[in-house]
Amino acid sequence: MFTIAKARGTVAKWQDDYVDVGTLRQLIDGVSAGTVSPDEAVERLKRLPFSDVGDALVDHHRHLRQGAPEAVYGPGKTPEQCVLIVAELLAHGTGPILVTRTSHDQCLALTTAFGPAEMANGSMLWRAATPWYEGRALVISAGTADVPVVDECLLALRAHGIIGTRITDVGVAGLHRLLDRLDDIMAADVIVVVAGMEGALASVVGGLSGKPVIAVPTNVGYGSGLEGITALLAMHATCANGVTVVGIDNGYGAACAVSRILRSLQPKEKS
Repeated sequence: MFTIAKARGTVAKWQDDYVDVGTLRQLIDGVSAGTVSPDEAVERLKRLPFSDVGDALVDHHRHLRQGAPEAVYGPGKTPEQCVLIVAELLAHGTGPILVTRTSHDQCLALTTAFGPAEMANGSMLWRAATPWYEGRALVISAGTADVPVVDECLLALRAHGIIGTRITDVGVAGLHRLLDRLDDIMAADVIVVVAGMEGALASVVGGLSGKPVIAVPTNVGYGSGLEGITALLAMHATCANGVTVVGIDNGYGAACAVSRILRSLQPKEKS
């Protein structure tokens, strides 16, 4: 039977088979002897290590490879699996921990085990990253019904150390509402547009701003909305060239795209 105490007591430790201690020793010896450069060693270490917690291989070095923390996708996992994965991440790291799309039972188990988290649309965040980006990341929704996806995106941005600004309910059915915020739109460095129905807001914003625009179609609309497919196809077919489109309701994926874009714009550290 699953218990929180049992889950806590079985947090996996890094094991020699997974870290490949022999390879690490050879790498360290190579750096010490001068046969392996520090840069080459870093490139090799980007692939190690991960930890086995049963049904999951927890990736501890994702931040080193990608500059972003690993996120835990809730659907399909048992509460016990979620607790074991989060426990491993808490025990062997200091970075943010994000679990997305949790169910009631998963949320209850995680909160019982690790205490309250920041919450948004089923996402849970512990140890939010220290903000590092000083520019403007903007998340816009066409309607109030799109706000849950906006919230998911903003929380995921916080996990990546980016504080986003939100503008909601400015869809094309009342375009004057959007034009009233035109200064904010033009001042943004990157924009996420969240829209259901026919997804037209992404084309409007993409036509106004020359900055990166990530479009998120949502499952909001009536019969011909086809559970978000109409907005998805419309965004793909936009005449505003260069708009990037993620999957339906994928606020998390949009946040990851923003993070990649903004990190790529940061000056490289000199060695």
